Amino acid sequence: MRYSITGDNLQFVNVQLEPNEEFFSNAGAMAYMTGNMRMEAKMEGGLMSGLKRSLSGASLFLVKYSPQGGSAVVGLGGGVPGKIYDIDVGKGSWLVQKTGYLGSQPTVKVEMAFQKKLGAIMFGGEGLVLQKLSGTGTAFISACGDFNVVELAPGEQYKVSTSNAVAWEETVSYDISAAGGIKTAMFGGEGLFVTTLTGPGKIVIQSMTLADLAASLVPFLPDSKK
Repeated sequence: MRYSITGDNLQFVNVQLEPNEEFFSNAGAMAYMTGNMRMEAKMEGGLMSGLKRSLSGASLFLVKYSPQGGSAVVGLGGGVPGKIYDIDVGKGSWLVQKTGYLGSQPTVKVEMAFQKKLGAIMFGGEGLVLQKLSGTGTAFISACGDFNVVELAPGEQYKVSTSNAVAWEETVSYDISAAGGIKTAMFGGEGLFVTTLTGPGKIVIQSMTLADLAASLVPFLPDSKK
């Protein structure tokens, strides 16, 4: 498999497959494909795996792509204005915010993972369930806004605004801590809690969440009461 990520804040991942290679994506992710690419909806891993995958935010049925008669190309796009990031899962498992999974090679396992910290469950903004990517091969994730990728040293911490943590290696610990004093919590614009990520490992931070984008558009929407 060969691939390229093109575009700026409305990106494509263009995946080229050779005969006997396969690729899977979330349902609805395909933007285009060459005429000799075959697509087929499959409940990869069986019913239980499909149900667990759907609980994590991915689709119950994945779409399988396979070339027919030579190499073929499929292009995937994210569901919101934002970035696409490639992950080499063979170097270690990743945890991804719900709905972050876009597509992967068939050797990548997509399943749900539960938050381990009570504070993260109650105040983390992503809820109880995350997506876990494990196995081998390349996976692609997408989210709103631009991305900042940081590699944390052992013990190094980043405090990230709630819901702006897109993904992190499983070696990174994830918890919720107070944003600061009462005045900071009330007037700082970040709420009472922030996400604390502790290394070692990579983290992916988004500049804008989908909720931020939706809120920014509200003043420009027509008023139905008028």
